[in-house]
Amino acid sequence: MSTQNTAPAATSTSSVTEEAHGSAPEGGRIQQIRRYLMCRPEHFTVSYTINPWMVPANPTDTALAVRQWQALYDTYLELGHEVHLIDPIEGLPDMVYTANGGFVIDNVAYGAKFRFQERVPEGPAFMEWFRANGFEVAEPVEVNEGEGDFLLVGETILAGTGFRSTGDSHRELADVFGKEVVSLSLVDPRFYHLDTAISVLDPVEGPGGVEKANIAYLPGAFDARSQAILADRYPDAIRVADADGAVFGLNSASDGRNVIISPRARGFEAQLRERGYNPVLVDLSELLLGGGGIKCCTLELRR
Repeated sequence: MSTQNTAPAATSTSSVTEEAHGSAPEGGRIQQIRRYLMCRPEHFTVSYTINPWMVPANPTDTALAVRQWQALYDTYLELGHEVHLIDPIEGLPDMVYTANGGFVIDNVAYGAKFRFQERVPEGPAFMEWFRANGFEVAEPVEVNEGEGDFLLVGETILAGTGFRSTGDSHRELADVFGKEVVSLSLVDPRFYHLDTAISVLDPVEGPGGVEKANIAYLPGAFDARSQAILADRYPDAIRVADADGAVFGLNSASDGRNVIISPRARGFEAQLRERGYNPVLVDLSELLLGGGGIKCCTLELRR
């Protein structure tokens, strides 16, 4: 079921400022209106462990998770973006992390095939949503966790492996979309998905966007080969300190001007301002208990 702008009103305000709206100042950044898929965390809890952040013995507050998620949802709407919702399913507490549910370019949705049994039922649920909402679905053969490990930078797909998505899924991804796929190896279990270690700062490259899309990344999350690839391809990238990576500062969403980040990533916030971006701070600390942040809760729907 496709739903837009239907979540209840937020109980707290987000940090969207007037600076986030309007035309870009001279030398500034250009906002691109985006379309996102989200899932309200009505069943959020931590009852199993599939990443280092998940400790079932630590209590979780579902109501707080919903309020924090709501602030993110409202922030996207206030910035002018379009948000669709997939219905949460009881017993699937990680559905809130919609980025893992697939990867979408040009109305084609490459479905997810989760590594851990606890999340396996999410794959068919997301593919059913894509079909019902007019996307062409490419069913996966190889294990992959969607936009958690696949990031579109211009016409190139950066693809992560090491913890979740397999290297074979990178070949499958290239076959589905006909684009260059660059494989990167993650080596720090805290950053088990690519979207925890890389943030795409410019969603549109070429006409109407920037000349060359840029990224921010955490060098220590990658092996030496991958670090060399990133340094060569993105010499102007923002290199983020471990302290900011460790609070999921890179697990962020950008519309080309506004970058929605964790308020704990103070160094990254300053780096973004220096580059002409507008950081928008949204706290998802409760959802971090499940190993997810802003980008994890946000799947881009590229029609």
